[in-house]
Amino acid sequence: MNRDFALKIFEGFSIERWNDLVRPFDLVEMDKDAEKMVLAYIIGKFEEARGVQIDWEWMMYASLFDLLRKIALCDIKSPVQRLIKSQYPEEFIRLNEWVLQQYMGLIDDKELFSRFTLYIGKMSGSIPYGANQEQTARVFRAAHKYSSMRELEMISCVNEAERLERIRRELNQDLQGYLDLPGLQMLMTHQKPFDFLMRIEQLRFQTRWNQTPRVPKTSVLGHCFFVAILTLLLSRETKVPMCKKRLYNNYFSALFHDLPESVTRDIISPVKQATDGLPAIVKNIEDQIVTAELVPLMEDFYRDEILYFTNDEFDNRILRNGEKVSVTYEELNERFNSDTFSPVDGKLVRLSDHFSALLEAKLSIRHGITSTHLQDGYSNLLKAYPEGKVINGIDAHALFNA
Repeated sequence: MNRDFALKIFEGFSIERWNDLVRPFDLVEMDKDAEKMVLAYIIGKFEEARGVQIDWEWMMYASLFDLLRKIALCDIKSPVQRLIKSQYPEEFIRLNEWVLQQYMGLIDDKELFSRFTLYIGKMSGSIPYGANQEQTARVFRAAHKYSSMRELEMISCVNEAERLERIRRELNQDLQGYLDLPGLQMLMTHQKPFDFLMRIEQLRFQTRWNQTPRVPKTSVLGHCFFVAILTLLLSRETKVPMCKKRLYNNYFSALFHDLPESVTRDIISPVKQATDGLPAIVKNIEDQIVTAELVPLMEDFYRDEILYFTNDEFDNRILRNGEKVSVTYEELNERFNSDTFSPVDGKLVRLSDHFSALLEAKLSIRHGITSTHLQDGYSNLLKAYPEGKVINGIDAHALFNA
């Protein structure tokens, strides 16, 4: 993962959505894609509960590739793209080939670019989905459509009904094709999964580095998705042939790593570390509030997994006999790199979390919007990863100083 590629992905924080309508808060592409993946997780878990196999690896990569495509085509609205696809299919294929060309100099990983090419081919209709991927792709598309509907519902309070009527009708029509999915049914009828989603959506309204002006602003939810993408890419960078469960755990542990903040709000690092004992106290209080307010909103068939993602989220860990055990990176690779142990590279999630914070500070300073908070944060992050610092197989110093 090179610096230019990471910066290109970061552009997702600057792409505004619904910018021809009144918006009560910032709506950006990174946040939308974050909510889409939370929804894909919920809907996908309902599918697994009824015996449907979900190709999570395909979906994780699809989340990256879909964002890359949006970044390249941000000036063409989705309805226009749909018309091009339906009325000019050959031109639509050429348009997507153009998207791939925009990333040829940015993606050094040939296997990753090959995956990107296959995704674009399947999405544009020139390559068919495999038998095991079709239902996964339907879950992904349903999450995409419903996340758009949620945005529409959130801005409906400040827009005249006449402005939204056609959009609402088209989105409802699109969603009709996915109403066989139990998870989507539960969401659209405002059952327990909807209440859980509402809590997670609060992360979309919380701004990181809230004590200082910054460009672009980033929400906690968008940050979580960016960290998930970075973790996926850094997992590849280690060159370790990670088992499927390990890749899955790394990605979704990153996506949900700030979930407790949906009920506690973001407490900035200097405040958390004001006293020696405060970090442990804050963590304990977070666990208490999550248990009381979030756990009751989770379904039985994914509750334990989410708690595994969020408890000691930055530790390398496994499950052994149902118990969480902290392990070293070497042990992850040599003894526990198997689906049986449900391994997680928690320290890699932490590295991605810090790298995201570094870019947030660095880019604002580069844009000329700076403060003591940003400068100190940037400096402290660089000091935390001196020369020779290696985290789970990644040269952290080289990554942060590129």
